[in-house]
Amino acid sequence: MTNRSEKIAIIGGTGKAGRFIAGQALEKGYQVRMLVRHPERHPHLDERIEVIRGDAQHPQSIRTLLEGCSAVINTFGQPERAVPLYSTVTELILTVMEEYNIDRYIGVTGASLDIEGDRKSLVYRIGALLFRLLYPQMIADKKKELHIVIDSGLDWTLVRLPFVTEAQAQGAVKVDFLNSPGMRITNSDIAAFLVQQIEGHSFSQKTPFISN
Repeated sequence: MTNRSEKIAIIGGTGKAGRFIAGQALEKGYQVRMLVRHPERHPHLDERIEVIRGDAQHPQSIRTLLEGCSAVINTFGQPERAVPLYSTVTELILTVMEEYNIDRYIGVTGASLDIEGDRKSLVYRIGALLFRLLYPQMIADKKKELHIVIDSGLDWTLVRLPFVTEAQAQGAVKVDFLNSPGMRITNSDIAAFLVQQIEGHSFSQKTPFISN
């Protein structure tokens, strides 16, 4: 483990995709601060995590979370039928990052999000079409979020995820820029990949697909 003084801010760290991020960051020697809406529902969080009680929609919560941090990992999630807030939350995070001169932003989105230049296989093109038909508000909001991130001018990476599974880490993560290389990925492998991006710049200002 490397000794580091950097403090990492995490949004969505108790959700399905993000629940192992804090542990991975602590293992790598980072200090960790996490925004949690209801800390009492998560009594087993590592005591080394600095927990901030708050709501990702509230500017003061985000300011308290981000102050003194050097990077942000955002895996904010919502129920499928909820009114989408991804773009709103991300825009707030990026605005506060700019206020605090924090440059490194790592976020996640779905593999169903189409981006110019993609060369998705037929299966994934059909999947993306189904998502647009079934969840039009969410897909529209995710596209808005993408443009907000791109226009931010920050050192960002937006990772596109397939179906997330609760399983033991596979250890090997496949990466592709044009098409999802697989149908599933474990949340442990997502966490490891995202934490690697804190200091890695191979995917700076890119939108890679990852899978097992």
